[in-house]
Amino acid sequence: MITSMQNKTVKELLKLKQKKYRKDYYLVETNHLVEEAIKAKQTDLIISTEPVDLGVENLVVSKEIMEKLAFTKTPQPIMARCFIQKDKKLVDGKRYLILDYLQDPGNIGTLIRTALAFGIDQVILSNECVDLYNDKLLRSMQGAHFHLSCLYGNLKEIIPALKEKGVCVVGSALENGRPIHEIKKQEKMAYVLGNEGNGMEKEIIDICDQIAYIPITTIESLNVAVAGSIMMYHFQGE
Repeated sequence: MITSMQNKTVKELLKLKQKKYRKDYYLVETNHLVEEAIKAKQTDLIISTEPVDLGVENLVVSKEIMEKLAFTKTPQPIMARCFIQKDKKLVDGKRYLILDYLQDPGNIGTLIRTALAFGIDQVILSNECVDLYNDKLLRSMQGAHFHLSCLYGNLKEIIPALKEKGVCVVGSALENGRPIHEIKKQEKMAYVLGNEGNGMEKEIIDICDQIAYIPITTIESLNVAVAGSIMMYHFQGE
């Protein structure tokens, strides 16, 4: 039988399904994401339908409550409450990925996973991008965000701050752009990717150091996650 204290905790957990209540915590589900959260020491509570000993406080709930807490229709029997990372600043790195107004959680998730694979030091998202703790985005990232700094902010302020650090900021656009292989690799670089339908905002293009495009044939354009992955691979640091 669930206690009044546990019942209060469940009510607080249910609120985390709404963005407006995600001030300090958010929820992840699936065994993989729970494992990644534990590895990264980013969780203080495991919710499960059977008792588990994972070195973190465990709240055991019924399958019915798990179904209410979960985002998927047929959830795995385990979830974790994770900490929202706050007060983040620009890291002192050599490679940055900047996302300007991206709206598709699948694209952002793929890009963040790829950024981790290709040694990006920080992913910077404009304030208009999808919430990092959106359940679809969390599933798409597959836990990459636990191991990579992700910062939201005003790109009109962040890009000049990067340039002051000696970072070469390369935008992605066809107009006034140069083929990617003509852009010289720099010690410190940031790559900017624009909205899926409209591309980069002109005000952001105007403050980039260089503009690049990926030469392609037959089709008009590449998916933004594919294009970003090619840029990250092409300009990998030493």
